[in-house]
Amino acid sequence: MIQSFADWLVYSIFGLDSTTALGGAVNFFVYDSIKILILLFLISTIMGIVNAYFPIERLRNYLISHRLYGLQYLLASIFGAITPFCSCSSIPLFIGFVKGGIPLGVTLAFLITSPLVNEVAVAMFLGSFGVEATVIYVVSGILLGCIGGIILGRMHLEPYLSDWVKQVQAQSERQSAQWEKDNTTFIQRLPAIVGDSWQIVRSVLVYVLIGIGIGAFMHGFIPEGFFAQYMSRDNWFAVPLSVLLAVPMYANAAGIIPVVEVFVAKGIPLGTAIAFMMAVVSLSLPEATLLKKVMTWRLISIFFFTVTLFIILSGYMFNVLL
Repeated sequence: MIQSFADWLVYSIFGLDSTTALGGAVNFFVYDSIKILILLFLISTIMGIVNAYFPIERLRNYLISHRLYGLQYLLASIFGAITPFCSCSSIPLFIGFVKGGIPLGVTLAFLITSPLVNEVAVAMFLGSFGVEATVIYVVSGILLGCIGGIILGRMHLEPYLSDWVKQVQAQSERQSAQWEKDNTTFIQRLPAIVGDSWQIVRSVLVYVLIGIGIGAFMHGFIPEGFFAQYMSRDNWFAVPLSVLLAVPMYANAAGIIPVVEVFVAKGIPLGTAIAFMMAVVSLSLPEATLLKKVMTWRLISIFFFTVTLFIILSGYMFNVLL
């Protein structure tokens, strides 16, 4: 429905041509902005209800105090793999996790894996590259989230969350405690929960629009051939170069797989092409812009550097195995 509305607004009302770069960029901006804002509002509302009735403090303490031998990171990565979100669409759920007090390393494991792997991308990957490549792609995506989450979690990066997130967390805890004390009913709590969700949407609105605007420009005006000419060279630094070239782009895994198929058909090694795909869907300028609302630049830099390093290593591994 959102895509139909975006098509109607951009091509029928605005009169833009769907075959032009401008038409594609504006359509992308309208669709993604509406989708992410609705998603943010719904997830914030759901997490508000969960925080109001579920003992999130007990879950948080359990995850922190018990030795689960990495199981919590694996579960977060698997959950990320089954959610069909791009990097920017994953951020609303990430905010909900952080708001609920889930350990940062676990939430980052989800944030890493969610854009990398989803069922649509797996189906397309299976049809394009076969079973072996698909299994390696899925397993590596989940392991990338697990290992990245564990490493980032052990770095104790919570102080580098933004002041806004800390205020949201504190307000949520105070509100839940007061509701429990007053034995407030669900109907009485719902207006406050919806109001808090709307306030979160208003707080990040500018960041969403700027981030999607950057993504729309990249989506509409940067040609695919610009990247292929650098990736096709037979040299040892083709993988890291491909990852760096992918950062300006913005797409989900399903959207970028046909591009990867074209790259492979042109003779680019599959591992290099997959590394490019992973960087497109998990590292982008729009994502960094959106994350600025919840993270300091230092935490964003650490997060991006860690994920970039693992994607480069994965690319080399793919080229050896495939």
